[in-house]
Amino acid sequence: MSDRYALDQGSLSRETALLLELLATADLAGLAERQPERFADIDWELMLKLSLHHRVYPYLYPKLSRMEGTAVPAGFIARLKHEYRRNTVQMLQLSGEMSSLADTLAGLNIRSIFLKGPVLALDLYGDLSLRTSRDLDFIVPMAKLAQTEELLAGLGYVEEEIFEAILGDWKWREHHKTYHHPDKNIKVEVHWRLSPGPSREPDFEELWSRSRKSPLGASVHYLGREDLFLFLAAHGARHGWSRLRWLLDIRQLLLQPLDAPQLTGLLKRYRYSDAGGQALILAAGLLQSPSVPELSALTERPKSRRMARQAMFYIARMVNLHNPPLEPEVERHFKYYQPAILPPWHQLLYVAGFLYPYAADAKTLPLPKPLHVLYFPLRPFLWTWRKVTGKEEQ
Repeated sequence: MSDRYALDQGSLSRETALLLELLATADLAGLAERQPERFADIDWELMLKLSLHHRVYPYLYPKLSRMEGTAVPAGFIARLKHEYRRNTVQMLQLSGEMSSLADTLAGLNIRSIFLKGPVLALDLYGDLSLRTSRDLDFIVPMAKLAQTEELLAGLGYVEEEIFEAILGDWKWREHHKTYHHPDKNIKVEVHWRLSPGPSREPDFEELWSRSRKSPLGASVHYLGREDLFLFLAAHGARHGWSRLRWLLDIRQLLLQPLDAPQLTGLLKRYRYSDAGGQALILAAGLLQSPSVPELSALTERPKSRRMARQAMFYIARMVNLHNPPLEPEVERHFKYYQPAILPPWHQLLYVAGFLYPYAADAKTLPLPKPLHVLYFPLRPFLWTWRKVTGKEEQ
């Protein structure tokens, strides 16, 4: 392996190191005989928890089920098999709902692009059963968002969380709304952006022009390969690559033909070159993904390497960064990591975003809606007042 992809894996547990080895090795036949020390003193209960946390168990189970010998306990494989079968049923259900939603949206002249879920399972892994998905994510044009929300409500979906917004800040502070169908027990995220702002990204028309059609439904569109890489790299970076499934997605995508000049151009235009380099370094260093010489410049960027090293902090731990409370050490690291991974222009927008009024400002000092513009000059004083009085920022 090139030094470009070398990562310090000393902080990884034996179980995490073995999990990475099992994911990265194409054929596990004879692995235990060649490297018996890798299977010694393994806490298989912890291995199960890691497989579930990183959501790689459906990819892992078929490989382990074909592995000969007793290096992997039969009980561990049986538990993976149970989860694998449960996931297969869930993915089939999601696939059917996705196709139905896409047809209904198309019937109302609402274009949609599915971002993850069954379309990725089939495209990247060739089999719905080999990847997990908890929900259906799709993006629609902003002009069609209200109509899409009405449609979801009419189909029985209930919005899970209502944003408290002021002066239209939800359009860029957030990037999706989440809906849940109580009878079908299916969650849907309708996007108007790929990622939360403030940041630059391709608009819907650009994404649509490069989108692909999925064999999972006549109206099911999903991202073009280069847009998919940008989306997955940005998403993984934002979440610290705290789930190995996201890196596995990158590895699988790199097995497909990519238009390297177009991809590097996209990453540069929207200032995601460092996130792209981080994804390539981690996927190669941890999962032995194939190198793409035309993308090597991304892995040589100093910030890409630094970001890859920072992400190892989360990969070495079993953390859900968006499920507080976090351990103090993790919370401190993430508060630093989150703004540090942004490019300079996005950092400037990130700081400027704090100067834009929040819904909390209206709670602190209620004003008539026509006077909400006054929250711009008042915001520093209202923020200071909440800090002094111990009120939380919303």
